[in-house]
Amino acid sequence: MNAPLPRWVDLGLIPMLNLLAAFLVAGLVVLLVGESPVEAVQVILYGAFGFGEGIGFTLFYATNFIFTGLAVAVAFHAKLFNIGGEGQAYVGGLGVALVCLSLDTAMPWWVIAPLAAAGGAVFGAGWAFLPAYLQATRGSHIVITTIMFNFLAASLMVYLLVNVLKVPGAMAPESRTFEEAGRLPKIGWFVALFGEDIGGAPANLSFFLALGACVAVWLLIWRTRLGYEIRTFGANPTAAVYAGISPVRITVVTMLISGGLAGLMALNPVMGDQHRLFLDVAGGAGFVGIAVALMGRAHPLGVALAALLFGVLYQGGAELAFEMPTITRDMVVVIQGLVVLFAGAMEYMFRPWVARLFAALPGRGETA
Repeated sequence: MNAPLPRWVDLGLIPMLNLLAAFLVAGLVVLLVGESPVEAVQVILYGAFGFGEGIGFTLFYATNFIFTGLAVAVAFHAKLFNIGGEGQAYVGGLGVALVCLSLDTAMPWWVIAPLAAAGGAVFGAGWAFLPAYLQATRGSHIVITTIMFNFLAASLMVYLLVNVLKVPGAMAPESRTFEEAGRLPKIGWFVALFGEDIGGAPANLSFFLALGACVAVWLLIWRTRLGYEIRTFGANPTAAVYAGISPVRITVVTMLISGGLAGLMALNPVMGDQHRLFLDVAGGAGFVGIAVALMGRAHPLGVALAALLFGVLYQGGAELAFEMPTITRDMVVVIQGLVVLFAGAMEYMFRPWVARLFAALPGRGETA
């Protein structure tokens, strides 16, 4: 099971096999309700890429999943399982909103946007600090504490939106709407390069920030001393300590980076879409990020591709539920869940078979 495999197999073939298995099982589910799996796939692809507005929504969802997938991936490299991306993104939304609410009448968007991004990252990192510190100094399991902090974040945000930030006299638990300067420009001009119009889709400049975050994470993990220490600690904590790497420092710093990436996600829905702070900012993206990181093998390129896949499933799935009424929205969620399931089982499904196949090949000593 642990036989070394070429990188193209480990990072490409095995995830593709698991994804194919997920879609085969999902196809059986579609057949059971009397619909054609081929037609269902065509509807999903058309809904995601067949027209400009669909492309815009696909990129919008993918942006969220890139940030949360990167957050989980960075923690993975230090063998930390950050389940708190949902709460960190939620609190990150507070950081974004506070900047926008404070400055949207005094500064242009291009000044507010980087400050709002910094606010989201700082608040997300701050929410990840205590679980990281407890793990590093008291042995509290990071999975348990980050899950608990998701509930704490939700409760905190409900309190703030109901009692502090809500517009007086309004019924909805949300902040006031930002002025024009507190809103990120859409990327209709980018999609227009491909001859499409995004219409009312909320895709905005945070998409490019997400792509920049992929490059930054790649540089961090594979081109810096800190990244080397993170990977060393994740591979063998005992050897890392022997080499002089502080477990407390690596645990805390890694989780701060992870939480900051999750907090950045809030820039997309808060400043880029709704233009206000509202309940359920993360919208489940923190949990989807776990599957994205698993499917992407904790590599930024893989994370970006997996995030795009889930963006297709979200946008195309909504179109599928509309075009094929027998396939309900709940069944679309089942299809998405199958992808998550098979992504999580990646190491234990096809890897042993693939490893044995490659071990039997002549000249197997070469691993790319």
